[in-house]
Amino acid sequence: MKNILKLAVALASLTAAGTQIAAAAPGDTLKAVQGRGYVNCTSSDGNFEGFAEVDAQGKWHGLDIDYCRAVATAIFGSDDKLKLIPVSWAQRFPALQSGDLDLVIKASGWLMSRDTELGLQFSMPYFIGVTTFLAHKDLNAKSMADLQGGTVCLAGGTSTEKLISDYIKEKKYDVKIVTFEKNTEAAAAYFANRCDSYAEWGPIVAATRATSADPDNHVILSDSISLEPEAVVMRQGDDSWVDLVNWVIAVQRIAEENGVNSTNVDQMKANPPNTVVGKLLGATPGIGTRLGLKDDWAYNVIQKLGNAEEMYNRNFGTESRYKLPRALNSPWNKGGVFFAPVLD
Repeated sequence: MKNILKLAVALASLTAAGTQIAAAAPGDTLKAVQGRGYVNCTSSDGNFEGFAEVDAQGKWHGLDIDYCRAVATAIFGSDDKLKLIPVSWAQRFPALQSGDLDLVIKASGWLMSRDTELGLQFSMPYFIGVTTFLAHKDLNAKSMADLQGGTVCLAGGTSTEKLISDYIKEKKYDVKIVTFEKNTEAAAAYFANRCDSYAEWGPIVAATRATSADPDNHVILSDSISLEPEAVVMRQGDDSWVDLVNWVIAVQRIAEENGVNSTNVDQMKANPPNTVVGKLLGATPGIGTRLGLKDDWAYNVIQKLGNAEEMYNRNFGTESRYKLPRALNSPWNKGGVFFAPVLD
């Protein structure tokens, strides 16, 4: 009988512990952000087409900026509680580690070296791209193999620099890399004929060519290097903060899968078509307490920023000046690679 009682006590203790785990408390980063009253997130030290651009009025736009706004909206119900801090590519991770930033959303690739050696933690990817090259048409180059003895301009201190350097060594190409502090400087140098080619991530190369003074005089080479997943970067050691950011990304995908968008979100909340939408929009309680937020946090994100498709179209697709096909960045049921975890 004593053994049975001991087992009952042990099970009761485990149940209590499980309850504490299920009702996750806010992590240190969320507590700090809530105490401060705003989120510190990255902007850029120059325009990075589609991801972070500043307009004539000094207002930031772009997919990365929208994800910063989404995190602030999830926490505070408004993106007014967001401080965008311009940082260079080289300074983004030191600024995160020093506590000057709460998260880095700056087209940053999920690399093993960054994940294991820099004390960083990554969210699920929010964008997929392939690194490639742009070249002057009059060089008659089809690939980098045709640019022996030439040069390539790119932004230094980036995953692109590492990828291109490794690619040139592997292929034994006689091509010199010329680096610049900013991507815009690298592109400007290329268009000023200081380099034979310009290397960047695929969507940036396509956008740079499409918006250049004479797009027909530039060709995208056939080399496609490393499909790179871009993710939000956070400090190692605060799993609750990582959970929050992952679910900010996830709810916009869940919204798209269920036909919820910024236009119909009020109607969907008032009359949810299924149990998932009811939970997603807070009509059924529970989605907030799991993350230390209010139950309407996902509703606020979708109402102010839209679902995943709206985010893409606004910054890269049909509503942008780039008109880039969504392709791999579509959800799995529309020919892409993205999916959302299950909202149960």
